[in-house]
Amino acid sequence: MTTPTTTLGAVNSMLSTIGEAPVNGLNSGLVDAETAETILNEVSRSVQSDGWNFNSEPNFTVAANTSGDVVLPDEVIRADLATTKYRSSDAEYIQRGKKMYDKVNHTYNIGKALKLNVVVLLDYELLPEVARRYISVKAARIFQERIVGSDTLSAMNRNDEQEALFALKEHEGDNGDYNIFDDYGTASVLDRNIGTKVISNGSSF
Repeated sequence: MTTPTTTLGAVNSMLSTIGEAPVNGLNSGLVDAETAETILNEVSRSVQSDGWNFNSEPNFTVAANTSGDVVLPDEVIRADLATTKYRSSDAEYIQRGKKMYDKVNHTYNIGKALKLNVVVLLDYELLPEVARRYISVKAARIFQERIVGSDTLSAMNRNDEQEALFALKEHEGDNGDYNIFDDYGTASVLDRNIGTKVISNGSSF
């Protein structure tokens, strides 16, 4: 039985692209292994920031604190209103840093709970295998380019990366249950009749 890719497995796969021997643990002290893990984490954050079905939480309610600020949980890397209820000339809420901000009234003091569509940053081992595969392949290509800089290896890795991305998008389409209303352009046209600004929730790809 094939086991899911671990962080250590991904790091060792990255090391193999430059001819380095695998390490037994993440705290090996090997500079190249530490560099590989750093790049893996960077790529994981970048890929997850796009927002996929596996790391998106719709209708996530965040309450205001005692100061009236709506502070996002640490794992949230992107947030947008899940409803058009509060989108009006009186207020417009957007994410700034780890808080929601009222652009109309120029304040973080919102004073009430907001229902949000959020994208969360998951640990590598919590991702579906198809996402782990894409992240590790992309990270391996970047790692090799920074350490060795071989154009030949880079071209080979890019082919693998494209195949992994296609598999990830296919997985997303199978599991996301998307329809035409998830497309920003379609939603904008449909929403003109009620004069409401629609912001994409990032669920389409």
